[in-house]
Amino acid sequence: MYLNKVQLIGNLTRDPEIKALPSGVKVLSFTLATNRTWKDQSGAKKDATEFHNVVAFGKIAELIAQYVKKGG
Repeated sequence: MYLNKVQLIGNLTRDPEIKALPSGVKVLSFTLATNRTWKDQSGAKKDATEFHNVVAFGKIAELIAQYVKKGG
């Protein structure tokens, strides 16, 4: 079995949304914003924000919904 693991550290753009499929399986979705800063060749500071759409299913969806909220 192969496992791909990603760790994203950022800010929620809104509270996670949890829904249920007709089969009863929970589905949670949210968007995470990550920022990065660097200097280009001329030494000027550059900033970029990337948005990541995240979807979780089942028990992990319920755990995320329980503990993760947008901070203010």
